Amino acid sequence: MEETPKGKSSSIVRTISDQMEEVAKEVLTPAKRTAIGRSTSELLVDQATKEVLVTRKSSLASLGRTISDNIDNTTVPTTPGARKPPLGRKMQSPRVSGHIPKWKSGQLRIEDELTNAFFEEVALSRASSATSHGLSFSIAGPVVAPAGDSGLINDLQEARLHASVALKKKETESKDVEMTVNLDSELPQRDPPLPICLKFLEVQYKVILQGKPTSILTSSWTEPIFFEKDILYGVSGSIAPGEMLAMMGPSGSGKTTLINLLGGRIQQNVSGSITYNDQPYSKALKRRIGFVTQDDVLFPHLTVRETLTYTALLRLPRTLTKHQREQRAQEVVRELGLERCQDTIIGGNFVRGISGGERKRVCIGCEILIDPSLLFLDEPTSGLDSTTALRIVQMLHDIARAGRTVVSTIHQPSSRLFHKFDKLILLGEGHSIYFGKASDAMEYFSSVGFSPFLAMNPADFLLDLANGNIHDISVPAELENTSHAEAEDNHGDKFPRSLSSHDVLEYLIEAYETNVAPMEKAKLITLNEVTDDLKSSVSAKREWGATWWDQFSILFVRGLKERRHEYLSFLRIAQVFLTALILGLLWWQSNIDTPKGLQDQIGLIFFIAVFWGFFPVFTAIFTFPQERAMLSKERAVDMYRLSAYFMARILSDLPLDLFLPIGFLLIVYFMAHLRMTVTAFLLTMLTTFLSIVASQGLGLAIGAAFMDLKKATTLASVTMMAFMLAGGFFVQRVHPFIKWIRYLSFNYYTYKILLKIQYDADQLYDCSSPSGCKSIATSSSLRGIPLDGGIKEATVMLIMVFGYRLLAYFSLLRMKLRV
Repeated sequence: MEETPKGKSSSIVRTISDQMEEVAKEVLTPAKRTAIGRSTSELLVDQATKEVLVTRKSSLASLGRTISDNIDNTTVPTTPGARKPPLGRKMQSPRVSGHIPKWKSGQLRIEDELTNAFFEEVALSRASSATSHGLSFSIAGPVVAPAGDSGLINDLQEARLHASVALKKKETESKDVEMTVNLDSELPQRDPPLPICLKFLEVQYKVILQGKPTSILTSSWTEPIFFEKDILYGVSGSIAPGEMLAMMGPSGSGKTTLINLLGGRIQQNVSGSITYNDQPYSKALKRRIGFVTQDDVLFPHLTVRETLTYTALLRLPRTLTKHQREQRAQEVVRELGLERCQDTIIGGNFVRGISGGERKRVCIGCEILIDPSLLFLDEPTSGLDSTTALRIVQMLHDIARAGRTVVSTIHQPSSRLFHKFDKLILLGEGHSIYFGKASDAMEYFSSVGFSPFLAMNPADFLLDLANGNIHDISVPAELENTSHAEAEDNHGDKFPRSLSSHDVLEYLIEAYETNVAPMEKAKLITLNEVTDDLKSSVSAKREWGATWWDQFSILFVRGLKERRHEYLSFLRIAQVFLTALILGLLWWQSNIDTPKGLQDQIGLIFFIAVFWGFFPVFTAIFTFPQERAMLSKERAVDMYRLSAYFMARILSDLPLDLFLPIGFLLIVYFMAHLRMTVTAFLLTMLTTFLSIVASQGLGLAIGAAFMDLKKATTLASVTMMAFMLAGGFFVQRVHPFIKWIRYLSFNYYTYKILLKIQYDADQLYDCSSPSGCKSIATSSSLRGIPLDGGIKEATVMLIMVFGYRLLAYFSLLRMKLRV
């Protein structure tokens, strides 16, 4: 067979293309073009397959037979410049086995290729129509072989591959766009943060300390000495929205004190001016300030997602729905890269959880949930590796670029971290050594005569200067001359004087006060005034993020989830149930038929009253001292009202506190064979619950009054010992001057009620004697205790339940929580 000329091959390809273009025009009617917003792949399958295949199948078959005759003997080019099949598709040779005719194999192959090419042409037509409707879709069309009929199949395969890839890309893009639109519709629309310009001028802070006398001769050993200690000496600076300020300095230089002053955490013994948009600090600013403390204060048994979700539910505005608040929490999880550990508990000293870097990011996430205008962070990179620290600082840098004001203390940052900061305050012993752009710090110290001999991290160089360390650092000639001067000792002998770190600091402080401080203070005074709108926004009335009932509900659920691990721990359950088992074995099947048996059973009843008095007291006494840091942190930002927290705290403990007594009584009551009636059992359990709630209130009151575990435990031990001794079992006759303790003891009232439930008068007294009724007990334990009634004792215990808790609440209310 003769070779087909090039022109003939090209004309065949053009004919195919023209026919496909006509079919595409027929298929893509105007009504169908309006539906181009649907998935491209769906339209291609639904429309092209059904309409085109039916109308053009016969034409393609005849055209394929014609082309198969022309390329029957054509082989695939093997020259170096020949076109190769695409990857993943094996190019079959037209020469096949003899049992299948050549014309038949060529016809089948070409029909398949032409059909696929036709659908690709339809896809191209639809893509161009989609572009006209505003969709982005690009694809390379089929390329005709420049020479030879052998390039026809390759061209068709290449066109098919390009069309397939483009269609898949377009389908993926449309799904991504649809998913993004749906996600954006669920997320709450957040307002831009209020820009706040922070200025502080001549800030000074001092504390009053109490010390011991230096000499017994000059002062009595019982007489304390009070003295003032200056922490900050006239520090000034400013930071505008969109900037990030770093505070650097050695330990004890006043970094944490300064950031607490700027964040409104310390407001006493402070002099100077601190303004926010030219307005002083007010409670309304609490809702616009985020403060990340140096210590990671989080609940250890809550997961990352639960921690951020509860914070969002409490702090975000009440105008948002619950679903929107939860979506905001999930968005912060993605922003901080916490998806991998979002279902892992936080952990603590005795509970394994997330890593230190992840814990620090959770703390930051709790603050950026509310989109704060001012974000303060106290050493957010301490204890982290360089990569994690860089990631956190980069995140803070992005937060600042979004229009917020970020202030952070930093301890020994790497060079990459240092260049992320816009402004820098360098402190040394409470004095400002430098304030200005971080990028200009090296140039400034070089101008005053301090330059490193070696290439070093700028942060290391600055910290060396703040410590007065001048190793590998050049010093100015004026300062160096002082090291050659001579000094005199107490005897008048002269000796060469060495240059100390104090001398270096004094020189740096004097250089700053002379060269930089006047200009910076002048800038602060002449800084552009803030508009009235921004001033009024800062001083606007504060609003709670949730209603009182919502705060109570959220804190109640959070308390149950957090403390269930502690209350239902294996050790606590084992302690209670082993005690119950021992009591049941010691008092196994006790009876009151004999005076000795009656006395033994009375001892068991008194032990039950004492045990469920001691146990809840020493459990509740740790409540507020252990949660003081968390309470201070959350109350400092007005996360909830103190009353909502207190009610949720005491009520969330009740279901957990009542679980163990039920199991305890089920074991002891039936093993010891106490009064076997349903009424007696239920009343015994109710009395035990009342004793638990009353003693728990005492523990809460003692813990809230001292907020110190050592003092609270000491007082609770002495109090419970007095209550036990005055409980009516050991001592019956108490002198009037000490008898008042009995009426404060819930052990006494619990013991009396239990006796009245378990025994009747005819069981304990023998009235058959002519001389009158006599107690059949071997001791006087029941003497003077009437065995009727019990309403008065229950009423007194109810008063204790509420009275002790009111005392605890007012103790928290009066105490200025340290934040």
